[in-house]
Amino acid sequence: MGLFDAIGIAGSGLTAERVRMDVTAENLANADTTKAANGQPYQRQEVVLGQAEAGGFSGALAGELRQGQPTPGGVRVEGIVADATPDQQVYDPGNPEADAQGYVKMPNISTVTEMTDLISESESYQSDVTAMQTAKSMFTDTLEVLK
Repeated sequence: MGLFDAIGIAGSGLTAERVRMDVTAENLANADTTKAANGQPYQRQEVVLGQAEAGGFSGALAGELRQGQPTPGGVRVEGIVADATPDQQVYDPGNPEADAQGYVKMPNISTVTEMTDLISESESYQSDVTAMQTAKSMFTDTLEVLK
């Protein structure tokens, strides 16, 4: 592991958590959207994360020394996918979107779940910031010792 790999790994975590927070905010903003662009209720989105590999010669060499296992290099966003949970049916006969039985199709979003996810993402983001600051402090102290 190189001198600045810790900052790179923490930076990849910051990027991933920022994307997760953006998607969660979008879910919360559309929690009551009964008709999206496709005419259906808004579909909850989720972020798919994957493990990034360390790049460059050092990453390839370390991977070969580990018998082909990839060298950890942080995290990357692999995509944003729609949640497969079915839409909610809410009885509201006065709503103009209601069907003949008085039910309205609502998005598959629970604000409690989204807020819990947002708290978790925020704490993970803060952990990555702390890791980056710690690595920076260690590098600074190392340079002071070498003077």
